[in-house]
Amino acid sequence: MKKALAIGLAAVMAVSMSAPVFAEDEGKGIAKEDLKVGVIYIGDENEGYTAAHMKGIDEMEEKLGLDDSQIIEKTLIGEDEGCYDAAADLADQGCQIIFANSFGHETYILEAAGEYPEVQFCHATGTQAASSGLSNMHNYFTNIYEARYVSGVVAGLKLNEMIEDGTVKEDACKMGYVGAFPYAEVISGYTAFYLGAKSVCPSVTMEVKYTNSWASFDLEKECADALISDGCVLISQHADTTGAPTACEAAGVPCVGYNISMIATAPDQALTSASNNWGIYMTYAVQSVLDGTEIPADWCKGFSDGAVLVTELNDKAVAPGTKEKVEEVEAKLASGELHVFDTSTWTVNGETLDTYKKDGSDIEYISDGYFHESEFASAPAFDILIDGITTIDN
Repeated sequence: MKKALAIGLAAVMAVSMSAPVFAEDEGKGIAKEDLKVGVIYIGDENEGYTAAHMKGIDEMEEKLGLDDSQIIEKTLIGEDEGCYDAAADLADQGCQIIFANSFGHETYILEAAGEYPEVQFCHATGTQAASSGLSNMHNYFTNIYEARYVSGVVAGLKLNEMIEDGTVKEDACKMGYVGAFPYAEVISGYTAFYLGAKSVCPSVTMEVKYTNSWASFDLEKECADALISDGCVLISQHADTTGAPTACEAAGVPCVGYNISMIATAPDQALTSASNNWGIYMTYAVQSVLDGTEIPADWCKGFSDGAVLVTELNDKAVAPGTKEKVEEVEAKLASGELHVFDTSTWTVNGETLDTYKKDGSDIEYISDGYFHESEFASAPAFDILIDGITTIDN
């Protein structure tokens, strides 16, 4: 999908003589053996979002032929001053590029980027790199909404099977969604999931319940239990633990996860999960540092570049024909034939939108019959509550 990304400024500057340096001539980069990569994670390997980032770092390390000693990782770094401290420590240890993976890290990464202009800082899900004026500050994300749409198709096919076998009545086909925060990132994701389900199961509706936490097993399980008690017959999530799938397995309710496969947690009920391949960006960004080439202020890719995926389908749980349908939809997304937020497929208060601007911006997000998600910046922008979806605060 063609991107209208913000243009990155020059990303390579000379560092002090006490650390490995970039060559003075732009484009020469640094020697691979001199490279150090720092990573700041909000969670650890026990939390799905961070686990997916860790997998991406491992992929980058393998593809570029780096050694474990060249990667310095910091786990369980909160969205507070401790993030700045972690970034400063990584820079002081000689890291030429530092990744941070949580939305709330951005303020502190911006502070560090201003104080360490020789280090490249890459921040996931953020919004301020392009406007910061810092050539060493970068935001990255993926078109995860594409994977959520596909996972919604998987869910919709399961709902159709449940309707056909009499488990669910067509007019009571309600999904539940465990959301983290009412941010555009979450709204974009759950809307894409709903539209994917609706594309194959037109009667579906959805109820969203927020935890106001990125990762809380207890809150996610409680939300899932509450949604099930409220009549939801299938559950998905934008939350980072196995709490919701645990509740679904116990209740006998199908579920769609996030970040990692949930089959181990819910062997009878997990269908698939929407996930990111962070290694695509991490490999690109680190290679850029090695080469001495620019890293754009915003980066966002989807199925066409292998940056998003759905995890393995659970043959025990998915409806017949799911694999074939998934392949069809993925191909259409990759080619640009299918647009997730096609305005002919959703309404607001019964009306089809033909224009949408936000935050005082002159950017027109709707044109050519669809909302152009993540094309003007890497961070999701879709924050519209559409018909068929209701939201409830925890």
